[in-house]
Amino acid sequence: MAETVYEGMFLLDSNRYGRDPEGVAGQVPGMIREAGGEVLVSRMWEERRLAFPVKGRRKGTYWLTYFRMDGGKLVDLKRKSQLNENVLRVLFIKIDPRIVDTLVEHAQTPEGKSASERTEEKKAESTEEAPKKTEEPAKEEDAAAEADSGDQAAPEDKAD
Repeated sequence: MAETVYEGMFLLDSNRYGRDPEGVAGQVPGMIREAGGEVLVSRMWEERRLAFPVKGRRKGTYWLTYFRMDGGKLVDLKRKSQLNENVLRVLFIKIDPRIVDTLVEHAQTPEGKSASERTEEKKAESTEEAPKKTEEPAKEEDAAAEADSGDQAAPEDKAD
């Protein structure tokens, strides 16, 4: 059977994750490898308060993982996730092969920004800084021109 790329969203117990981040998070790729999968990317997505309690927990840590696995072995991975005390919930989504590379690249970058987006932001920041330097002398010239015009207006008032 052909291997497919999946996105796995694991909801981890925040209390346990807070005490041992490497240990708890390391179990996710370990379960995938034990089930016969290949981990492409594995990282924390976010930690947040849950809308409703899940297994008595009010906070959860979302762990995002992209992995390649045979579809028949996904049932084993789901079962291992359910038996793991650190995993509160799990969701697996089959990824369209046309967008796998883009999603994996997006997941590897900090804050979910692609390399091209970060480059564009740096360019925008550098172009914003350059006009600021040229605008400052212009403001000084305007202030000097206003002061000169104020001096000229004052003698006219005296003539009236």
